Amino acid sequence: MLSGCGSNNDNGTGESNAPPTVSTKEPESSESPSAEATGGFDPEAKAEIEFMGWGGDSEKAVFQKLIDSYMQKYPNKKVKYTVVPPGEYYQKLDTLIAAKKTPDVFYAGGAQFNKFVSSGILMNLQPMLDSGDIVDPGNVWQAALDRYRFDGKLVGSGDLYGLPKDVGPWAMAYNKDLFDQAGLSYPSAKAGEYTWDDMLADAKKLTVVNDRGKIDTFGVAGYSLESAVWANGGDWIDYSTGTITIDTPEFAQALQFVADLSLVHKVSPSPDDEKAQNGYSRFVAGKVAMFPMGPWDQPAFWDLPFNWDIAAWPASPNTGKTATWLGSLGFVVSKDTKYPDDAFSLAAYLSLDRDSQKQNYELGQAVPNLIDIAKGEFLQMEKAPQNRQVFLDIIEDYGRPPIEVGSKNTKWLDTFWQDVSQVWTGKKSAADFLKEEQPKLQKLYDEGNK
Repeated sequence: MLSGCGSNNDNGTGESNAPPTVSTKEPESSESPSAEATGGFDPEAKAEIEFMGWGGDSEKAVFQKLIDSYMQKYPNKKVKYTVVPPGEYYQKLDTLIAAKKTPDVFYAGGAQFNKFVSSGILMNLQPMLDSGDIVDPGNVWQAALDRYRFDGKLVGSGDLYGLPKDVGPWAMAYNKDLFDQAGLSYPSAKAGEYTWDDMLADAKKLTVVNDRGKIDTFGVAGYSLESAVWANGGDWIDYSTGTITIDTPEFAQALQFVADLSLVHKVSPSPDDEKAQNGYSRFVAGKVAMFPMGPWDQPAFWDLPFNWDIAAWPASPNTGKTATWLGSLGFVVSKDTKYPDDAFSLAAYLSLDRDSQKQNYELGQAVPNLIDIAKGEFLQMEKAPQNRQVFLDIIEDYGRPPIEVGSKNTKWLDTFWQDVSQVWTGKKSAADFLKEEQPKLQKLYDEGNK
């Protein structure tokens, strides 16, 4: 479910600084940006480059078609497309890097992007961007570009070291049929209008117990802890100082709220329930009323036997704020590539080609990287979700990078997701757990990232 752009959240769910300094020239037509605009790119010169990524059959088909189109446009350019199973990708990439056989262009995201750029493995794309007009920053999501900036210390500002493959807004899906049967209004698509209290009240009415006394349908599953913590004013870490910040009242309240959905209110599956049947399977079976989804879930959801839509994540009643995470994966270029201009040209083509962007959203794989397409034909699609604007609101307004993007080593965060089971099962209160966990995570973060 999280194959598109994910989070490490074991709870069932899975950066804007300096503006881009590239040309703001408006494109003269709706055609794909010309690769010749990259300055040093010579369409007649022969080059052989390798692009490595992962993906399912539909994604592989899209990118193979796109690469074939690129090679047809530039007959002297040969591109070898290597696809690695997702679970083996970064291990394979690390092996190639160690053997000095790094692919010219490859996927990188989250903590892996941080690790690669901090280690000097990636090529700085800023000079090529500044010397041409292949990228119109006014027509690419700023949050997507900022995800691949690095200033020498932090991800999110500085020069660009990658181009977005996609952006993955994590929205809240809901089963419209279940809401109709319960006589309830749908959750609001506008951030801040639907609160934790509203969601809990609805979830109680949507949770159904069968004749055997067992819960047959849950009101909610997979509630995003990130959404709850950020909306309530908490956070995991202050990357500017490297301080773990989980031991706060705001964080504890949010964590306890999410845990109590199961422990106290019985409106969400318990860990044992999840082992029997996970939240995703329950939602697609019509047995969960509210559940998180990313754009990549659309193809499967289009075949569901019930009506559904998406809403903004519930707002904290304490702050009135809504938040969720915004995933992304990027195309990066090896610093050691023999063909820097060709590699950059291919990365830009894969990231921003209008035909590929159209094909991606029509297949339900992603929100377009190009804003004019996203705000135009993408919003006008007749397929669900009807409230597609929610995806764009997350990108532009209240979506945040996943927690791990500022880390080179995520052992501290992996440990949190393992240890927090003590709260999900009720062995410890959120406040007690966080007080004990903070120094442990701080030590792990310092060891792996400082």
